[in-house]
Parts: sequence; structure tokens; C-alpha cells
Amino acid sequence: MTFTETELTYRVAFDTKSNRFMAINAHDETHIAYGVTIEEAVRNLRA
Repeated sequence: MTFTETELTYRVAFDTKSNRFMAINAHDETHIAYGVTIEEAVRNLRA
């Protein structure tokens, strides 16, 4: 799924190897952040 906020467009996926959520910047797919929850992954992507 692709989500859009005011300044950030991102996708969310689940990494089954590490059992963590991934938030992926839709405009720069090399910018990936991980978290135990979706909210944590998105928050880490913004940082």
C-alpha cells in the first residue's frame, strides 16, 4: 500500500526474515526504515 502525508509518500511492507515492518519512501526506495510496529517504522522513516 502507498500512503501520502503532507510531506512524505511511503509504502509499508513486512520483512518476514526479521519480523519487522518496513516503511519505504516512495520517491527514494533506498530510504527504508524498520520498526516493530507500522507507526514506529514510519516515525523512523521521518527521522
